[in-house]
Amino acid sequence: MRFSPLSCQAGLVALLLPLAAAAQTTPSPSAAQPQWHLLDPQQNNGVMGLSAERTYQELLKGRTATPVTVAVIDGGVDTAHVDLRGVMWHNPKEIAGNGKDDDGNGYIDDVYGWNFLGGQDGRNIDVEAYEDTRMLARLEPLYQGKTRNQVPAAKREEFDLYQQVKKSYQTHYKEDNEHYDQYKDEYPQTQAVADQMKQALGVSRLDTATLRNPPTDNADLRRISQLFYQNLKAGGYADMESVLDDMKHAYEQTKNLVEYSLDLKFNPRSIVGDDPDNLKQRVYGNADVTGPDPTHGTHVAGIIAGDRTNNVGIMGVAGLPVRIMAVRAVPNGDERDKDVANAIRYAVDNGAQVINMSFGKYFSPHREAVEEAIRYADTKGVLLVHSAGNESIDIDTKKQYPSPVFLNTKTIPNLITVGASSRTNDQELVADFSNYGKKNVDVFAPGVQINSTLPNNTYGNESGTSMAGPMVAGMAAVLKSYFPKLTPEDLKRIIRESATPLHTKVLKPGGKTTIDFAELSNTGGLVNLYKAVQMAQQVQ
Repeated sequence: MRFSPLSCQAGLVALLLPLAAAAQTTPSPSAAQPQWHLLDPQQNNGVMGLSAERTYQELLKGRTATPVTVAVIDGGVDTAHVDLRGVMWHNPKEIAGNGKDDDGNGYIDDVYGWNFLGGQDGRNIDVEAYEDTRMLARLEPLYQGKTRNQVPAAKREEFDLYQQVKKSYQTHYKEDNEHYDQYKDEYPQTQAVADQMKQALGVSRLDTATLRNPPTDNADLRRISQLFYQNLKAGGYADMESVLDDMKHAYEQTKNLVEYSLDLKFNPRSIVGDDPDNLKQRVYGNADVTGPDPTHGTHVAGIIAGDRTNNVGIMGVAGLPVRIMAVRAVPNGDERDKDVANAIRYAVDNGAQVINMSFGKYFSPHREAVEEAIRYADTKGVLLVHSAGNESIDIDTKKQYPSPVFLNTKTIPNLITVGASSRTNDQELVADFSNYGKKNVDVFAPGVQINSTLPNNTYGNESGTSMAGPMVAGMAAVLKSYFPKLTPEDLKRIIRESATPLHTKVLKPGGKTTIDFAELSNTGGLVNLYKAVQMAQQVQ
């Protein structure tokens, strides 16, 4: 499941501006502008960025960087985006479109990466079932209507799992149906209000320029236009058409979750044509790394390494020669452990030194396969960066997968887990949606209203630990590029130890009580690239 929460923003007519989990699309800016998350807190009035721009200007200027590949395991990447096409990894031994496995790695035409959610006929999985849906479908016929005492002792552990899965499924069912009902009503209502406003004002488009100074002398219309304008600006929108696009996307997304991800009989795996329980099967899928919905992965890729030299759009944390490898393994719904394990192995075998994983779930039936792949990555010198999740929960008490600890309870040395922070050093420093954990979250990084790339050469703001993770992946890529001898363990240690400790009293995610920021992760810190590079200079 891609970590990008559906949320609503108060506004006109309740107030008509739900912010979808997908992006807030805007036209491409004419020239690159530093986003807030790239700024330095000391130089920019306490804006809690990760100090990327200061680092490039003061510490890395004139230094030689070496090539680094960052794999983005996600739902797909728009490889043709103007801010990504120049930074995409290209398989040097593969000839595009010839239908042959030129490099002999088992994957045909894997020029930009690989898609483990596709079939040989070119079709792709878009929506999948939740993991608890898949597990409930398997366990319910065995245990429905039974008590624990009626189950043989050898099966009671599985019975307990069934009870957990059933509870999780019921929670998913309630929340998703509530969201669906909300968007199903709000989308047509907002469309109708927008149409009425356009008609009343005599305009074809409700953009910020029109709403700020509407072509009317009617006091009521001018007042309502100002409300529209203020809400558009607050949400980072250029016009009401973009709001409606996002509402439509949210409606369609929640509709898919209700109709498919919660359906106990739904199984789209025939599209791929593999056996999802055969964990030894490695070669399946197709070369379509964009897939049917590359919104999330495109945004993530831009955060990591959006082109810093082309003077358009946005800038990534890392610059060339850092490259993005696209590995598609995350559908709308929940990813399968087999696909995650194979995606990690593919990335490692094809030269990735950092892997970004902005996804997660709360059940992992083939956890051992993922852990084997993570251990394999460690033997090859690869760091994995994982988003903490967006349910406002303590992942010390509720496990989230991939877990930061192995089944044997030992901490995974080459995996770092990241929570999401916001722009201001006040009680809202921690994102309200972010998961946290004194033991299992390593650091926090910017993850609120992050501007990055979106499909079809557009840009927009998204919020989520999905945005915070790639901040750290980008930092790791910078460190590895300028200090190539650093191991995954070195990178993790430097990122953790260079994080700025903060004791700001913040609202505890999901609640109204305050807590010391330092209590939400095991470092108590907010990442800082400037300090990380200074520390790396001392090591190498």
